[in-house]
Amino acid sequence: MVTTAFMKIVSRCWKPSVEGENSASKRDASGRFDGLLWHKDSGHHVNGEFSMAVVQANNLLEDHSQLESGPMSSLEAGPQGTFVGIYDGHGGPEAAQFVNNNLFNNIKKFTSESQGMSADVINKAFLATEEQFLSLVWKQWPKKPHIASVGSCCLVGVVCSGFLYIANAGDSRVVLGRLDNSDNVVKDVQLSSEHNASIESVREELRLLHPDDPQIVVLKHKVWRVKGLIQVTRSIGDAYLKKAEFNKEPLLPKFILPETFDKPILSAEPSILVQKLYPEDQFLIFASDGLWEHVSNQQAVDIVNRNPRNGIAKRLVKAALCEAAKKREMRYLDLKKIGRGVRRHFHDDITVIVLFLDSHLVHRSSYHGPLLSIRGANRTHESTGLKQHLQSEESCFPKCTRNYFLEGD
Repeated sequence: MVTTAFMKIVSRCWKPSVEGENSASKRDASGRFDGLLWHKDSGHHVNGEFSMAVVQANNLLEDHSQLESGPMSSLEAGPQGTFVGIYDGHGGPEAAQFVNNNLFNNIKKFTSESQGMSADVINKAFLATEEQFLSLVWKQWPKKPHIASVGSCCLVGVVCSGFLYIANAGDSRVVLGRLDNSDNVVKDVQLSSEHNASIESVREELRLLHPDDPQIVVLKHKVWRVKGLIQVTRSIGDAYLKKAEFNKEPLLPKFILPETFDKPILSAEPSILVQKLYPEDQFLIFASDGLWEHVSNQQAVDIVNRNPRNGIAKRLVKAALCEAAKKREMRYLDLKKIGRGVRRHFHDDITVIVLFLDSHLVHRSSYHGPLLSIRGANRTHESTGLKQHLQSEESCFPKCTRNYFLEGD
């Protein structure tokens, strides 16, 4: 419940309808900004259509994301497909941004060397990106020790030659919407394995890897954390828990462990799934954990299945924000007025990419259409001199109703 005193504090940070700012001038092929919300309502990839949306809660956006469609290697006769990446940063945006700029290039490099896509290619790309970032940490450590405590969860999906490759390090999630022909219902299938200390099997895995450390996972303020510091057990970055030389001054004292360690506590190696795609496989929902904190797998699948494709990622974000407001016994309209930073007390940054799988396109071996490369919430083309505009709630989102999960507008 939101107390009167807390609301008074928060109200000082409110802005008029922040999701509607700058909306009129931000329509372009790279997406659209509506204040703290960015969305690319629809587009075409090699295997069908897609929709993307990002909403910011942190003072600095820590979620980064990308969709690449076309060549998956640098070879002229190499495989064609679609790559999706969701990078949920923590401690700052630097690691997520680094992954956004380097992981896909590493995928293309190793696909070229192997002359094909594979789980091994993706695993090598993750580990190469990790090594590149740790090298950057080493260079910046003397003047910017904070870089050692920055990391990113990393969720990747590749659709290529009729196969789906899913790789995950951290607690982002991808859910498949699959048609069950026996009852003609689209059901949820979670494809990613999550690495979070809140999961008993994950804690047991850590205990087996560190049998001599009784404090490898600690219950702190009713939350399980690795060494009492962090919930995720796999990530790119977080050098302070991977190399002992970064777990000392000038790092902030709260990150420094009381004893040294001789092997990495966290891992960058992803869990990987490879499976063939079938006509019953309708769509994929990739999202950072900010969505899944408020929306269940089946709820998300129902929203995508029962509403128009155009703007469907934005609709999923809206569903999560409605639930976040409801949990704090406040109106969604009031939640919208809260600015970044303070907004983090109500929900996390949220990134959603919905990838529709058109069965007649999934298995094609060649593609001669335009290449696609898009980054979520990329403000590089944003004009700083634009006049701010306000947009009504109705024009930005449909009204939040009790039957929102099941009904269209």
